[in-house]
Amino acid sequence: MTEPEQRMLVLVDGSSYLYRAFHALPPLTNSKGAPTGAVYGVVNMLRKLLVDYDPHYLAVVFDAKGKTFRDDLFEQYKAHRPAMPDDLRSQIAPLHAVVQALGLPLLIIEGVEADDVIGTLAIQATKLGIHTVISTSDKDMAQLVDSHVTLINTMSDTKMDRQGVMDKFGVPPEQIVDYLALVGDTSDNIPGIPKVGPKTAAKWLIEYGSLDKIVENAANVPGKVGENLQNNLHLLPLSKQLATIRCEVPLTVGPLGLERKLPDIEALRDLYRSLEFKQWLAGLPQEEIAHTTTIIAAPRLILDEQGLDGLISELNQAQGFALALSTDATDYMQANIVGITCSSLDGPISYIPLHHRYLGAPTQLAEEFVLRRLQPALQHDQLPKLGHNLKFTFNVLDRHNITLADLRYDTMLESYVLNSTATNHSLNILALQQLGHEIRQPQAPTGRGAKAPAFGDLTIEEAANFAADSLRAVIAIHEKLWPQLTQLPRLQRLFEQIEMPLSTVLSQMERRGVLIDAELLYLQSEELTQRIQEIEQEAYKAAGRSFNLGSPKQIQEILYDELGLPVLQKTPKGQPSTAESVLQELALDYPLPSLILEHRGLSKLKSTYVDALPLQIDPATGRVHTSYQQAVAATGRLSSTDPNLQNIPIRTKEGRRIRQAFIAPPSFKIVAADYSQIELRIMAHLSGDERLVRAFRQGEDIHQATAAEIFSVEPTQVSHDQRRSAKAINFGLIYGMSSFGLARQLGIGRKAAQEYVDLYFARYPGVKIFMEQMRTQARHDGYVETVFGRRLYLPDINARDVQRRQYAERSAINAPMQGTAADIIKLAMLNIHRCFHETDDARMIMQVHDELVFEVRQSALPSTIERIRHCMTSAAELDVPLVVDVGMGDNWDEAH
Repeated sequence: MTEPEQRMLVLVDGSSYLYRAFHALPPLTNSKGAPTGAVYGVVNMLRKLLVDYDPHYLAVVFDAKGKTFRDDLFEQYKAHRPAMPDDLRSQIAPLHAVVQALGLPLLIIEGVEADDVIGTLAIQATKLGIHTVISTSDKDMAQLVDSHVTLINTMSDTKMDRQGVMDKFGVPPEQIVDYLALVGDTSDNIPGIPKVGPKTAAKWLIEYGSLDKIVENAANVPGKVGENLQNNLHLLPLSKQLATIRCEVPLTVGPLGLERKLPDIEALRDLYRSLEFKQWLAGLPQEEIAHTTTIIAAPRLILDEQGLDGLISELNQAQGFALALSTDATDYMQANIVGITCSSLDGPISYIPLHHRYLGAPTQLAEEFVLRRLQPALQHDQLPKLGHNLKFTFNVLDRHNITLADLRYDTMLESYVLNSTATNHSLNILALQQLGHEIRQPQAPTGRGAKAPAFGDLTIEEAANFAADSLRAVIAIHEKLWPQLTQLPRLQRLFEQIEMPLSTVLSQMERRGVLIDAELLYLQSEELTQRIQEIEQEAYKAAGRSFNLGSPKQIQEILYDELGLPVLQKTPKGQPSTAESVLQELALDYPLPSLILEHRGLSKLKSTYVDALPLQIDPATGRVHTSYQQAVAATGRLSSTDPNLQNIPIRTKEGRRIRQAFIAPPSFKIVAADYSQIELRIMAHLSGDERLVRAFRQGEDIHQATAAEIFSVEPTQVSHDQRRSAKAINFGLIYGMSSFGLARQLGIGRKAAQEYVDLYFARYPGVKIFMEQMRTQARHDGYVETVFGRRLYLPDINARDVQRRQYAERSAINAPMQGTAADIIKLAMLNIHRCFHETDDARMIMQVHDELVFEVRQSALPSTIERIRHCMTSAAELDVPLVVDVGMGDNWDEAH
């Protein structure tokens, strides 16, 4: 197979990107008022595209100024389009400059539209055996799809192959031009046949086979639509010409001339500085790493005992070493080790292949032999380890009875602690940000992306090169991030004293898993199925006919067209909304929206938990094993995935039934320990408000105390409604609720709600002062901090757009409290781990926001509960006491 056959060409419809970014994103300007949102949106999509596909060949294609051959064919071509807004026009030049600085070929061909350039390059690539991916939202491009050409839409994150074209349009790619000629295109002002829509066009093409055949049989097409066809046949040749992408445009460059170049870091630095893309600017390497030319030694392959002995000797004599596992799966409970990569921080990188199984693969050392020999170094508690997402490595090795020790540096967590608001801390993203280049994915003749081979199918040399490049990047990223952390002592302490040790605690929780009563869930599934069917029948009766309760379109037709319910909100496309918030409001007055909401909730509960959890029981352990994501939430909160155990509802009986399926093993009980009103307590601590602090110190019911203050009554005289109002205010202010939101929640007038807020601040002036201080600090510094120094960056705090700025201001108030709460429960988990690591009396099995769940031995219940409570209440010293509510039972619901 020739080299081009192994490569991919990505063609980006830059003009499509530009308009979509401009209209989809909120206005963004730099401090000089210059618009930058379209540039940001396009470049963001390009960066994602590079990570997702890592193409060898790529071109970003834009329309050129001036007329094209289509204007000569039809004077009114695109005549209905409004002139390009000045705010968009001014962004074209800087966008082109950024694209070129990223090392991406930029094509603008005079007299030719971007579609025709893309079509020509796609055909040329196919002749060279290169697969082409076209990134666009333009439906015209569907005519180019074949076995060698695929469309992707980065805005909707969808792909379209031949079957996808048929699913979307009802016709195959080779009939798309005929289809477009019939339906026309209002955006391009292509005439088409009046009143002929997509369904009619597809129906005719299926029935007659082609546009020519439709013309031949026009006289036989009945009805008004047939009359329209007969009267406008003269429009079809022109419409077809305008819709056809020309694939023989003369070009000065072909697919093989579209190789990506290394980014021009200095040019990017100047551009990002001018555009004020601060996060991307901070992510650029400090030196021109992308322009340096160095000879990188090939990784050392360890294929025999002698080589392994030499490597182990090096590791034991080093000051620490970097480590990564190459596995055949991303699920730590199922992943098998294919190879091990390791290196002292200043030595050569070694790759130990274990399970490469392709034809002709050399003999490899036995996995068990290698792991037993490496075990002393891996478990050495004074030999620092460096890696990326070491928790995964810990979990996989733990299944081989190896407890990885002295996990000192994790580049994923280093990046997260430095900038928790970044959306992605993956190794490839960090390599791009910190080193100016991505990690080249392994090349293999069997395919790329979704068709990529299993790691064990790669040749040892190819696998070793990729693994070595990855580990080399980890070391280089650490060498850039660690000095930044050491210059910020509070963040360094957060990393060393909370995040790194916590990764080991989370690993042990994940591997321990939770015990599930599958039979109970099977029974609940049957009950839910019956209830869902009953709801469907009730809904059909309320609607007057049957319909698909899972179809927003059918719900829209019934609620608004047939039943005439009031339209409270519209979608961006102008259609009446069927969003949950809208249905909730309608449900106050009408029965059908309430039934639809109940159907949605029960269906989601059934599919997400009741039916899914039994299937996720690991056959080896008999337990369900989640993954706690440590580097996701900006506030420092943990999130649970695969499965998500943190979103099981507790306020519904169906949700509580699911919690009843989380059971204790024999001779144990489930214990749930939950911080009481922790964010309100943190608010009291941070604001220092005397009345609020005193109420918590005296152990008062804080909602009752607040109601007494606001309504000027004795605490014993506070009514249920007054306490409810105070509770809404207490929690609402933490989350930045406005008087309008409070009015809606309490069902009172906005003026009355504002009076409640004013009374609250009059009684708790320290809270108001604190809130204003947080806003001011955020505007000045661009971030706020938790009690423990975690920084929460707020890039929109000075935005001109009012909604974005107000959201950032609300976050400036809430984030320190929510982030501090996240830090406190992490410290509590570390306390508990230290307290119980030498005993099996208490096993921490789940963390759900402010709650920790345990399996506790029955014989040790009283003393263990007190130790848990002490570990949690002593996790932090605040000006108010931390209070922990503890419950126990045979299952999680009983314990809560």
